[in-house]
Amino acid sequence: MRRALALARRSPAGDPNPQVGCVLLDPDARIVAEGWHRGAGTAHAETDALGRLPDGWRGRERELTAVVTLEPCNHTGRTGPCARALIEAGIGAVAYALDDPGRVSRGGAESLRAAGVEVASGLLADEAEDLLAPWLSVQEKPHRQWTVVKWAQTLDGRAAAADGSSRWITGPHARADVHRRRAEADAILVGTGTLLADDPELTARAADGAPLVPPAEQPLPVVLGRRAIPSESRVRRHPALREHGLEAPLRFDGNDLAAHVEELRRRGLQRLFVEGGPTIASAFLAAGLADEVLVYVAPALLGGPRLALGDLGIPSMEGIMRLEGAVVERLGEDLLVRARIPRIAGIGGE
Repeated sequence: MRRALALARRSPAGDPNPQVGCVLLDPDARIVAEGWHRGAGTAHAETDALGRLPDGWRGRERELTAVVTLEPCNHTGRTGPCARALIEAGIGAVAYALDDPGRVSRGGAESLRAAGVEVASGLLADEAEDLLAPWLSVQEKPHRQWTVVKWAQTLDGRAAAADGSSRWITGPHARADVHRRRAEADAILVGTGTLLADDPELTARAADGAPLVPPAEQPLPVVLGRRAIPSESRVRRHPALREHGLEAPLRFDGNDLAAHVEELRRRGLQRLFVEGGPTIASAFLAAGLADEVLVYVAPALLGGPRLALGDLGIPSMEGIMRLEGAVVERLGEDLLVRARIPRIAGIGGE
């Protein structure tokens, strides 16, 4: 299953379809074929793996076990149902990690069992859920996308010095990690304060400035706030604008965050990366519109008033927002703390 999960990570992260991997095992648990989903309209992972089966195993499919990261789908969309493909191929057993939550696509396990296929579920479910969290979130909350709120801070919780300067709190390893995560997002959001202070490019780049992904895969820039974007701002030359038929970044005034993210979802965006500074980070968290936080912590002290987060609307310890599944990574001299927002939070709107 871990090999199937590794294959699933090759699937496009921002695609409407889930990232899925599949391996076919012989009776001695050796991999004889493997596949993954390459995006909407292409073969699903199970079909891809079946298509790569060596000639020596054709006609012997009953001896094989398919190990899949998500329950084989049970509906016909751009491609046929994966459960039916496995049944028609004669696969003897199927093990999968997560049940498919889709109202139309679920039920593949039942179809497999009805056809006499041995089925097991729940294998490494936590790891599969971690991989598929953005896609699962969109299935659960179709009105908005998976939203990651990121900030950098000193050990004493400051996002900037007293004079407002903030470059650079963290080192090159942490900044490289940010760009890698930007490349996985459909859109990147900042406020006009950050835009005017830092003139960011809002692109996913390597250390030498080269793009990490082509223009069509760069995160679409989104600006929150009423102040004008200067004509010379670098974000006006963002490579994704032309790919989306836009002449300028998407703009929202910030009066109704829930409506703004719903509009982004209507545009087909599934992953939003928020880098808007303390005011916007706090607003997304307080409104219950964040799913995950990425906090880059530098072993440094600044003191002063420039806190990384502002008021979250939590009056007492009874309302504390305790995060889930926290993971700590070392990035050079800095630390990354990654954690999920509970689905039912003590504050906010969901």
